[in-house]
Amino acid sequence: METDMQTAVIWSGIFSDANYFGRYVRDVTRRGDDPLNSVLAFCMAPYFSLAMHESLQKARKLNADISEVFEQDTIAISARSRHSLKLFEDTKRGIEGQISYFRDEVFTAHSAKFLGNTWLPLARFLETDLGLYSYGGRLVTTTHAATFHLGFEPNQLLAEGAGSNIRAVFEEYGSYFAGLNASLDDQGAETFVTALSTSTLNESRDVRASKYYRKVFNGPDTPELNAILTTFRAMLNFSEIVVSSGVDRQHLDYTAFKIGYLSLYQVLRSTRILLDDSSYPLTARSAAIADRIVNLESAQHILNPKSRPFRNMLMHYNLPPKLDIAKVNLDQPFFGTVPIYFPLHNIASFIQLVNQCCATTAAFFDEWAEGG
Repeated sequence: METDMQTAVIWSGIFSDANYFGRYVRDVTRRGDDPLNSVLAFCMAPYFSLAMHESLQKARKLNADISEVFEQDTIAISARSRHSLKLFEDTKRGIEGQISYFRDEVFTAHSAKFLGNTWLPLARFLETDLGLYSYGGRLVTTTHAATFHLGFEPNQLLAEGAGSNIRAVFEEYGSYFAGLNASLDDQGAETFVTALSTSTLNESRDVRASKYYRKVFNGPDTPELNAILTTFRAMLNFSEIVVSSGVDRQHLDYTAFKIGYLSLYQVLRSTRILLDDSSYPLTARSAAIADRIVNLESAQHILNPKSRPFRNMLMHYNLPPKLDIAKVNLDQPFFGTVPIYFPLHNIASFIQLVNQCCATTAAFFDEWAEGG
């Protein structure tokens, strides 16, 4: 009985994600050749990869040979992209590894591609190697953040003809989700895409990364850290102002809520990790704002170690191992687990808690960045 319930929960989550992504692609397709679509692709990539990677792990238990239908590059790319969501919780990188990745790979690849190309040396100060994309005046992604989240090796991503390789990988993603009953013809509920306005997408701003990162967050001495915090900021804003667009905030759409919750959790947890590590000294201003963020009452609920199994369930699809199966209800949102891990809340108040925390945290990150 326990095994049957575990299996039912896993596949319910997988099918919910596949259905949502099918509806998402349907809604993007209906927009036609909209400049907003490419920005959305940058932002959504790691969440597609998360569902791809985690569901594939479960499918392998039913058919060990299923990975053979994918190009090995696709498997590796989806894994790297999915792991990018861990931020400072990535045990293989941690803070230092993420800093090194931005410094040695992302920065290096972008500057090599975009700087030193003009024939007139005196004009080289005008060259740029960082694109900033905003929606409604708030940053939602950058070309560095996109490189981090897409899962491709930076030099490979920026190489001539890379577009065809990127399309091939995401076509494989699409075929896989189609096999999980995702359909572009689905008549289900609209996703946030239908509520977005192209006119609210600010024209991308191209800047010199070395100059931009000296002016934001923790100041001129920590450009790589500032780049990572900029990625955190973009994730929060994307969840708070884009994914929630046109959505009844009291209504629960499993996958849309999952995107917001995991983004919020990982940013909060990573901020806590940064504060606790004296190897990466923050300015007094940075430390004060970071401390205010992690000590928000709503953040304390989300970061409570007793609530961690809820995050793990969303990330990996599995029911938490110590959960009383008798309390699981497939007909309830998140299978009835919210009151277990957030005992002060029912579904409605829990949704409000997460929405409020995401909005407040995103506002703090905007303040932190712009006053650096």
